[in-house]
Amino acid sequence: MKTTKTKMKTKLALVAGTTGLAALASQAHAQSADALIDKLVDKGVLTANEAKDLRNDSDKDFNTAFAAKTGMPDWVTGYKLSGDVRGRFEQFGSDNNAQDDRTRLRYRLRAGLTVNMLDNCELGFRLTSGDNKTAAGATVGSSTSSTGNPLSNNTTMQDNFSKKMVYIDTAYGKYTAINSGGWLLAATVGKMDNPFTFTPMIFDSDITPEGAALTGSYIISDKHSLAFTGGAFVLDEESGVSKDPFMYGGQVTWNAKWNDKWSSSAGVGALAIVSPANLTAANVVNVNNGNTLLASGAPQYNFTPIIADASVTYLFDKAPLYPGAFPVKLAVEGMNNPSAAKNNNGYWAGVTFGKAGAKKTWELTYRYEALEANAWYAQMADDDNVAYYNTAPANGSSGCVAGTNIKSHMFKGTYAITDSLTFSATCYLGNLINNTVNGQAESSQNNAMHFFADLMWKF
Repeated sequence: MKTTKTKMKTKLALVAGTTGLAALASQAHAQSADALIDKLVDKGVLTANEAKDLRNDSDKDFNTAFAAKTGMPDWVTGYKLSGDVRGRFEQFGSDNNAQDDRTRLRYRLRAGLTVNMLDNCELGFRLTSGDNKTAAGATVGSSTSSTGNPLSNNTTMQDNFSKKMVYIDTAYGKYTAINSGGWLLAATVGKMDNPFTFTPMIFDSDITPEGAALTGSYIISDKHSLAFTGGAFVLDEESGVSKDPFMYGGQVTWNAKWNDKWSSSAGVGALAIVSPANLTAANVVNVNNGNTLLASGAPQYNFTPIIADASVTYLFDKAPLYPGAFPVKLAVEGMNNPSAAKNNNGYWAGVTFGKAGAKKTWELTYRYEALEANAWYAQMADDDNVAYYNTAPANGSSGCVAGTNIKSHMFKGTYAITDSLTFSATCYLGNLINNTVNGQAESSQNNAMHFFADLMWKF
């Protein structure tokens, strides 16, 4: 009888302990309580059934405590605040005498909230800094009169300490329909982080598309898995036409870990832009140059590119001044747009040494890229990869401008000063592939240099 009472007191104490852990921190609850219960099962203090009952009791108490402390509904199970602040020194230059070296200081702020709910639901939003970008021909009160740059969250330090803009970067809802048996399937609606894993040759890293996406994965074995994405996104809404421009796409990626040293990835995807004739200079924001355009400023060709990528990574045991195992990654990506009659290919190849993440880790990257004029919609491509234009193309800009019709070398180095603070330096050396602009040959000096150094704090 005494032994039974002792066991009961022990279990009651365990319930109180796990409940206390739950009430202290929502993010630590699952890991702390489950680890404690697993340890007690291993030591024979609890049976498997008792452990199951204890987990159920702990979850109920946690949900009650969480709702009471946060004031949130009882179907909210957790939340996460995250974001970063980045300071940047940036410089543009060219051998062309018409280009004065240009220097500017910028910052980026991103802060967001993710809320987890019962029944596999999630919602999230993120706010970001940014300079506004006005579409040509836009008027005050129009949908494009003062919008954020879709390719950049940077804010330039200028205008006598003027107050700066804040924009909605993401605002989405997500439902995970399947998460068992090696399968994962989720649907997301709203303005979201890019669900595709194409590189900045296709999508600038700051793009957050608006529409709906279906993402999933399947674990084939402990060495192989598949990931897939499908999406439909709105490019613009025009009340005066019946066919608004949309973007559709799909991507499948095979990831493999062959052994402790070798891993690889290979993927294929396709994108399509519907009604590109309505992507006129007056309707949408134009940041980049490169595409062959109609008189309206809309692209002359359709965009239906097929994209393939592959990478292989080898993990060395060590490297100088690098803590832990040292990865070296070789990667390539190529695309072809069959809807364009010419200048319709793009590719890049590169190598990365190391991986910056935890404190004192670092990485060095080199990449060569060639993206022809009509391989892809120029307004989606990396806005850091620039060439020099003496003459502004129709509905475009002169000077150091990004987009398509550019070949370039990119060098980047990153060092993690702490787990939360990183320093990086990046340099693009670019040139035009075809230097004919508005039917006239440009100067041969179309090379451009874009250098920037970043300090970034994240939480």
